[in-house]
Amino acid sequence: MPDTTTVEGVAVDTRHWIGGRRVASASTFTDVSPIDEQPLGEVSAGGPAEVDAAVSAAQAAFPAWAALSRDERADLLHRVADGIDARAEELAVVETRDNGSLLRSHRRSVMPRVGMNFRYFADLLRDLSHPDREIRGHRERITWDPAGVTAVITPWNAPLMLATWRIGPALAAGNTVVAKPPEWAPLTASLLADITAEAGLPPGVLNVVQGLGPQAGAALSAHPGVRRLSFTGSVPTAGLIAAAAAPHVVPLSFELGGKSPLVVFADADLDLAVRLAVEQFDNAGQVCLGAFRMLVQESVADEFLGAVLERARGIVQGDPRDEATDISCLVSRPHFTRVDGFVQRALATGAKAVLGGGPNTELGGLFYRPTILTEVVPGSEIVTEEVFGPVLTMQTFRTEDDAVAMANDTRFGLAATLVTGDPGRAERVSSRVSAGTVWVNCFFVRDLGAPFGGNGHSGIGREGGVHSFDFYCDIKNTVFAPTGWTGGTKE
Repeated sequence: MPDTTTVEGVAVDTRHWIGGRRVASASTFTDVSPIDEQPLGEVSAGGPAEVDAAVSAAQAAFPAWAALSRDERADLLHRVADGIDARAEELAVVETRDNGSLLRSHRRSVMPRVGMNFRYFADLLRDLSHPDREIRGHRERITWDPAGVTAVITPWNAPLMLATWRIGPALAAGNTVVAKPPEWAPLTASLLADITAEAGLPPGVLNVVQGLGPQAGAALSAHPGVRRLSFTGSVPTAGLIAAAAAPHVVPLSFELGGKSPLVVFADADLDLAVRLAVEQFDNAGQVCLGAFRMLVQESVADEFLGAVLERARGIVQGDPRDEATDISCLVSRPHFTRVDGFVQRALATGAKAVLGGGPNTELGGLFYRPTILTEVVPGSEIVTEEVFGPVLTMQTFRTEDDAVAMANDTRFGLAATLVTGDPGRAERVSSRVSAGTVWVNCFFVRDLGAPFGGNGHSGIGREGGVHSFDFYCDIKNTVFAPTGWTGGTKE
């Protein structure tokens, strides 16, 4: 099989990146574009042997990488970011073809964020410090020490951005990395390996092993050489990863999606609420933070729904490479079937599709119509489980207490969005909603320094800013005796 494939005019190596060189596997898997369900290439499928080679390479590279000064590591990461910026258009067109997300979004926001994932943590590294403390005349110094090999397993909905959101701080911390990209969208991880090599990242500091979850992902999760593991994906897969990593007592960071509410009160700016509701169709609903449960106060429910439908009917669905397209396709045939299954089961139990409700037969393939369901059964799977598609539900509430109870009536707790004109209500409700992030009269406003993660089944831990270093490092407290003291116990 050929070692490269050409996607939108960009040559992409389909082999692994291990120890600073390309490594092929005897077996491959077919990478398919969701836009037209056509093959993009045969990609090396790794397993235990490739994972072991990658972890070994990362272990060998770790001492020298960890020993670099902060400025030396930061300078290298800035060079990686420069390389990303220089090839941003190539990354954008390849990822659009590979996972079906909008090209305009990749150009305007996603790929700039990829470069920023390296720049931000490089700059934060330079200033990372904790003031010394004094205790009974002794001095305590807090430091962040590199932990070792970090495994990064990431999903397909924003593969490069979500991978570098973990790879950036892990490398800045002085760790080496073995990344396992998603099998439904692996190609930009290979381009990232090229970029890091061109930037001068030493061999073995970043390794990329492609493959399927049960082979490559399972082997990486269970490897005794891994000292940190960051995973973004589903709850069932997280359970398997946690069980595999447990014998080696590996610290875990999990971001597992959600079933977030959009709570609209009668005192809200309804134009704003409508805009926020329709925004949830972004990336065909394949967004972990999406607020897909619309909870609306009864007195404004009809007006709100009418305005949402009017605006949503103007959504342009089509080829993600077209600048006029608002939402595109779902990522794969299995995922398409899964999303439609949720909708059809809801309809069979009494839900009403006031918008969409099935595949877009005009476009065919993996295009699913933006869908809004009303008259949904409380507690049913459509309002409690993550669909991860362009499917919103609407329920109504009477009181503030009702709204809070409904917002929290899920095992997830990743995010929540509140729309209200009452500052006091905003404070009260946001404090009572269980979520890692709460947006009030806005959506998707995020700073890289803010903690990010979820409650309940939405994950374990927080990343972002210094919280990332807290996870990727071993935090050390060194206590110094007073000058001139030679032993004994100082009280």
